[in-house]
Amino acid sequence: MFICSGVTSYFFIYGLFFGAPTVYVPQIRKEANSTDAINMETMSWLFSISSYGSLPWAIICPIIAERYGRKVPYMILWVNTMVSVSLFYFSKSVTELFISGFLQGMLQTIQIGVSIMVLTEYVSPKYRGIFITFKSATFYWGIWISNAIGTFFHWKNIGILVFSCCVYNFSILFWPESPYWLASKGRFEECAKCHRWLKGEDKDAEEELKMLILSSKENLKRKQERREGNQPNSIVRVYNTVKARRFYKPLIPSVLTICLYHFSGKLACTGYVIEIIKSITVSESTAYEGMLVLDGITVLGMYVGVSFTKFFKRRPLLFISAIIGVIFLFALSLYLYLISLKVISENKYLTLFLLMGFSVTISCGPMILSMCFSTELTPLKGRSIFISIFTLSTCTIMGSILKISPYIFKYFASHGAFLFYAIMSSIFIAILYKILPETKDKTIQEIEKYFCDNDNVVEEQELMNPTDARIK
Repeated sequence: MFICSGVTSYFFIYGLFFGAPTVYVPQIRKEANSTDAINMETMSWLFSISSYGSLPWAIICPIIAERYGRKVPYMILWVNTMVSVSLFYFSKSVTELFISGFLQGMLQTIQIGVSIMVLTEYVSPKYRGIFITFKSATFYWGIWISNAIGTFFHWKNIGILVFSCCVYNFSILFWPESPYWLASKGRFEECAKCHRWLKGEDKDAEEELKMLILSSKENLKRKQERREGNQPNSIVRVYNTVKARRFYKPLIPSVLTICLYHFSGKLACTGYVIEIIKSITVSESTAYEGMLVLDGITVLGMYVGVSFTKFFKRRPLLFISAIIGVIFLFALSLYLYLISLKVISENKYLTLFLLMGFSVTISCGPMILSMCFSTELTPLKGRSIFISIFTLSTCTIMGSILKISPYIFKYFASHGAFLFYAIMSSIFIAILYKILPETKDKTIQEIEKYFCDNDNVVEEQELMNPTDARIK
């Protein structure tokens, strides 16, 4: 719980930063008495810049985590976040907000990439799903509170709350190191101590520790043999790792679950919610009220989804909620199209109901389970390379959707935009139905075995994270 609270706190901070442009763009425009102060192009960059700023870190952070331990990236992130929030709070121009947003890219990378390592290595399978889905809900708590602050107060007050969270995150210094990483370095006494501190000394925990140490010793032995023998060079080993079924087979559904989440349009609608509701209702007060209501409904839906993951399998929960969400998208598109044809008149309560239905269903499934599936599908073999590719893909998809969404709403109108999201979501649901396995209550080794050529573990060496070996 201590470790996960620190990880979750950074998700909350990321939510605060993500929600900030939603409220500071209208405030800056109002202060300048002109929408030209931040035009649509600038606004789209303010929302997407952190995703593109995360791309270099997507390669750097997993390497740091493998070589120096899981704590070090979070220590660097703490310093980076302090610089980002300082620029955010003391900014005098949009340029400074751009720089702050670009620096926030590391925050996004850590949350997508390194948090996968932390939550799979520090948490037992029994509680892993709860913690993974809970942290996703915390991200939207950050957005909701950020939007509430910007609705009733000056937007720079968001920075004060971020700074307060950074004070708590100083507790990172007191984290134990990952038992998996310690074992990979041959530090078995420290590994046993940290493993027992994290997971206790019951029979299952001791058996897991025993197998971890045995597999790590085997990996260290193979590593030494490879150094002494004529083994393939690094490039060949990377190629062999990437082309293996156990690597690319889980990577495809991992990326597609993220695509389902982002192409549902939920995150884009959350960011541009004021602009979207204003285009439908032509009422600024309704837009702000609708924003806060939808944020609250989204958070509620995510916690309902978290509770569902305890009782239901992940796969049916994902598909049922996603399909219902797509139905709401089609209904919303049809409703807005009929309004544009003046067949029916706009009703703000019906509009909010349809948006709420869409928000609740997507938040119960794709929003919390996309990252959950991606985390649990991450293999032990080739883990650092896998996480780098996955993080690069996720950040690129997220940044691109946030960048183009204002133009989709502008050129296709609201009904066309929601139709686009409905069709794209339907495509990803159909593909995932064919290839996505169930992961609930399964160990990483059991999930990885699903994608292997046979039931035995292929004794291969990971280039960037050599001793996170599979347990036979």
